[in-house]
This record gives sequence, C-alpha cells and structure tokens, in this order.
Amino acid sequence: MGGSHPLERPRERMLVFGAQALSDIELIALVLGGGHAVPRAVRLLQHAGGLRGLARSGVRELMSCDGVGEASATSVCAAVELTRRLGRLELPIDRRLDSPAEVARFARALLLGRAHEAFLVVGLDVRKRVCLVHEVGSGTVAHVEIHPREVFRPLIREGAHAALFVHNHPSGDMTPSQRDLEVTGRLAEVGVNLGIPVLDHLVVTDFGCSSLVALGLMPVPPIFGVRIP
Repeated sequence: MGGSHPLERPRERMLVFGAQALSDIELIALVLGGGHAVPRAVRLLQHAGGLRGLARSGVRELMSCDGVGEASATSVCAAVELTRRLGRLELPIDRRLDSPAEVARFARALLLGRAHEAFLVVGLDVRKRVCLVHEVGSGTVAHVEIHPREVFRPLIREGAHAALFVHNHPSGDMTPSQRDLEVTGRLAEVGVNLGIPVLDHLVVTDFGCSSLVALGLMPVPPIFGVRIP
C-alpha cells in the first residue's frame, strides 16, 4: 500500500470521512494494525466466516488464521468485548418496558453475540421499569437445571412486581424447544403462587427474537397486556 493514494488507506479515510464510511475490512484492518493489515483483515474475516463468526471467536481461534498473531488476536477480541459493553450502557436499570418493541429491543441487547446459551431473569417494578437483570445460568437450558429459588430469590429481594425471562439460542433458531416450554411453565406457576407473574419468555438470536406470548405458548398476564412480535 506504500504507493497507493492516501484516501485508499483506512486510517486516512477515517480521518477524512469518519469511521462510518469505512468497510468492515477497513475497520478490522485498523484494529489489527501493523503491515499488510488490509489483506490480513480479508483473510481473518473469511477465516471467521463473517462478522458474526468473528464476534464469537476466541484468541486461539483467531490466531489459527495465517498472519494473525497474539497481539492482533487479543486486540480484535478486546474490540469485540468493548462493543458488547458499550451496547449494555444503553440498557439503564430503570428503563421502562411498556411496548412490544421496547421489550424485544432490550432482550436482544442483553444477549446479542453471546456464543453460549444463557438464561436471564429481568425484574420489573409496578411501572414496568427494569429493576433487576440477573443471570441464572449459562450453558444450555437443556443441560442446566433452572431452580425456581435461583430465579425468584433475586426478584423477591428487589421487590419486583413482575418478571421476564430471556435466553439465547446461539444456533440462530428462534423456535422455543420443548425444554424451554417446560421450564417456562414450571416457573410461571411458581410466579403465580409468589405473586410475581411471568410476563413473557423471549428467545434471542443474532437474527431476531421470538416471544412465547406472541406465539400463543403462554398467556398474557393482565398487568402487561401486550404481545411482542
């Protein structure tokens, strides 16, 4: 790239046009740094199978790509993690979830890009504002026992008026599994007995999310009364 026009270089292009004008490859090249960054970025993106694969790759996986050493791999992983954390900054604990779109947006932001399945409990106060986000377990719902006490203890402690369940399917399939339905039914029954109704259970993927309420797989509690597309 030594003889190329300055505007063909990612760094110079960013200075002139801003980061939003750069392609994925150019942005990755800037994170990688060093010589021949653009062709290395091309190889890395192909190696990972695109941005989603890149976001899910660990340091060792990235280092298995030709031309990507420890420094470059750790820089990429750090950039990905920072992006996730910046996304969570837009999720204030007192955020009000009073529409289907708000609930879906909040749920996706919680687990988007996670490589492993996780089960989260979201507590809401009487005004439907988020008062708690608690991770109950990680792995897969099919293999991790979700105990009612682990789900409802933090909700009781925070004085939550209602709850939402959110978990992800890294496979990209938004269809709730039979196990998802069984766990939801059991926990919803406990919630009724404790006076903390479960408003919905959302399954999140990188492509969107599905709602058990919207699918007709659980009832809409009277205090919520909305369906999530």
